[in-house]
Amino acid sequence: MDLSKFAGEAKKKSAENRTFLQKLKSKNARAVDDAFHRLHEEVFEEIDCLTCANCCKTTSPIFYQTDIERVAKSLRMKPGDFVEKYLRVDEDKDFVLKSSPCPFLDSENYCSVYEDRPKACREYPHTNRKKMVQILELTFKNTLVCPAVLEIVGRFKRIT
Repeated sequence: MDLSKFAGEAKKKSAENRTFLQKLKSKNARAVDDAFHRLHEEVFEEIDCLTCANCCKTTSPIFYQTDIERVAKSLRMKPGDFVEKYLRVDEDKDFVLKSSPCPFLDSENYCSVYEDRPKACREYPHTNRKKMVQILELTFKNTLVCPAVLEIVGRFKRIT
């Protein structure tokens, strides 16, 4: 996966993708969900996240208290020590990683806490969620991070 090529392509299509996704807000929500879910399945049949891991390299998930406790337990740490070592509070008052890439990402793009990873990681890139029309701004942001989301949106544009 050539992430610099992806970044250039994502930036080039950014305005067009933002406009397209904003227009979807006025469409039938069930039809939007159905299309996203079908395209999500198609694209993830073709794309292997382990060849990329750009999400893990460039962004941080939100860590909820249950995530903190679960990951800390898997690392045999106290939740408070886990927070102190790995997390900070962002401008929205959410716990996020202090640094990127994610400290749990190894050199082969595997997650060392995969079985216990945060909910936000489990659900990423959110293109198979219900009520997609409610998270289209997040979907737009993810076109700039995830090659699969960029591809899903590109295919969606071609079928509409």
